[in-house]
Amino acid sequence: MEYNYGVRSTSSYEFNVQSSVVFHQKLSKRNCRALIFSGDHDMMVPHVGTRNWISSLNLTIADSNWDAWYVNGQDAGYKTIYERDNYSLAFVTLKGAGHTAQEFMPEECFEMVKRWFSHRPI
Repeated sequence: MEYNYGVRSTSSYEFNVQSSVVFHQKLSKRNCRALIFSGDHDMMVPHVGTRNWISSLNLTIADSNWDAWYVNGQDAGYKTIYERDNYSLAFVTLKGAGHTAQEFMPEECFEMVKRWFSHRPI
């Protein structure tokens, strides 16, 4: 897919999404789960900005308010679980990971996703 900056419409797609907040606000009213993760050394999308974005969704902290999580007995990062009605969002950081967290911390990322998919605590 190609995008020509400054051109309002291209043959590949018709518009550029400036913000996904509205889409996530709609999702947060459904019966579903979401996993959002961020490397704590990510300078492209810092985890502080992600936390601010999550705050805009007006969810309630349900569990693990910035608690550490572990892989093989080592601190792997921090987690907060948010909920509203039948919607839940797990926000997880990966200690020492940059923008492509799975590249920096593959074992920790795999363990995080494996736990989330199996509905086990991260």
